[in-house]
Amino acid sequence: MPETTPLQIDVVADVVCPWCFVGRRHLAAAMARLPDIDFRLVHRPFQLDPRIPREGVERHAYINAKLGGADRVREAHRHLETIGQDLGIPFDFAAIRVAPNTLDAHRLIRWAGEAEVQDAMVERLFQLYFVEGADIGDPDVLADAAAAVGMVRDEVRGFLDTEADLDAVRTEIAHAQRVGITGVPCLVIEAKYAVMGAQPADMLVNAFRDIAEEKRFGTKS
Repeated sequence: MPETTPLQIDVVADVVCPWCFVGRRHLAAAMARLPDIDFRLVHRPFQLDPRIPREGVERHAYINAKLGGADRVREAHRHLETIGQDLGIPFDFAAIRVAPNTLDAHRLIRWAGEAEVQDAMVERLFQLYFVEGADIGDPDVLADAAAAVGMVRDEVRGFLDTEADLDAVRTEIAHAQRVGITGVPCLVIEAKYAVMGAQPADMLVNAFRDIAEEKRFGTKS
C-alpha cells in the first residue's frame, strides 16, 4: 500500500463567528469517523469586520444594526441556540457585552501554533466568547487564555503590547480574500479544494474520504 501523508486542512475562521464554532463541531465529528486518515489542521485568520476599533464596541447596538433589528437578532440567536444544543455548544449570547476586534486573538492563535497548542487555543477562545461572554479583544483575557492552554502568560501579555506578527496576520487575511474567501468558515483541503460554510459531518466525511483516496492513489472513486 502506498505510504500516506497527513491530509492538511486549513481552517479559515473568525473566533466571533458562531457558524465557525458550529463548523468546528461538524469538523471534529467528521474526523472522528475517519480514524484511518491522519489529519493536520492549521487555523488561518479571517476578520468578519476589521473596521471594529481595537478596543471593541458595545455588542447589542452593533449586532442589531448588522442584522437589521432586535427581532432578527433574536431569531438568529434562537436558531443558533437550537443547533448548539445538539452539538454541545451552550451559546449564551445575552452574556456577550463587547463585539471585539479579533486581530490580537488571531495573533495569539498564530503563536499557539508555534507552541503546538493551536487547536486548544481556538477552542478556548470560542468558549470564552460564546459561552462565557468574555471580551476576547482584551489583552489580559487573551493572556489568561494562553495560560489556560499551557503558554507562558507574561510572555504572551508582553507580545500583545507590541506589533509582533500584526503584518503577518493581516497578510494572511488579505491572501484569503484574494483567493476568493469572502465568508467563513471555509475549509481549504490540501490547498486545492474549498468547502464553504458549516457543512454537516456527513458531507465532510465523504469529501475527506474522496480527497484522501485521490492523494493516496492519484484517482478518485
